[in-house]
Amino acid sequence: MRSPAFLDQALFADLARKAEQNPRQRQHHNFHEMQEPCHRMAIGLQPDTYIPPHRHLRADKAEALLVVKGRLGLLIFDQDGAVQDKRILAAGSDCVGVDLPPGIFHALVVLEADSILFECKAGPYLPIGEGEHASWAPREGSLEVAQYLGWMRAQFESLD
Repeated sequence: MRSPAFLDQALFADLARKAEQNPRQRQHHNFHEMQEPCHRMAIGLQPDTYIPPHRHLRADKAEALLVVKGRLGLLIFDQDGAVQDKRILAAGSDCVGVDLPPGIFHALVVLEADSILFECKAGPYLPIGEGEHASWAPREGSLEVAQYLGWMRAQFESLD
């Protein structure tokens, strides 16, 4: 049996530091074992991380996202890449998170350094599959990422 695991300031500081040192500018801390049916994780995020637009097609892959520290921008897209909705998710604000049903193209952009996201979704972990990547957005690691990330961030300038 595992001991209780706390979402506290020590964990947040550790995740922020590790995210800053990680080339991807993000760091996961899993509270679950990989075989568990419910995956729960805290994720440290820095502004230069790129979380590309994607969707989860399996009916059991809804995901709940809660910002416990900092600010993130959430973009919801249609099938062709047009922005359908955008919200700022911020700890302690009017909107702290979202519950995303399967099939919705979405992306996050980090609006404040050292942000921490709590994510919960059904296990087991499955890599993003065919039809789940947005064909109209650059893949992580491609040369177009910096420009696209700048465009994503600009979507929130009028909402600040």
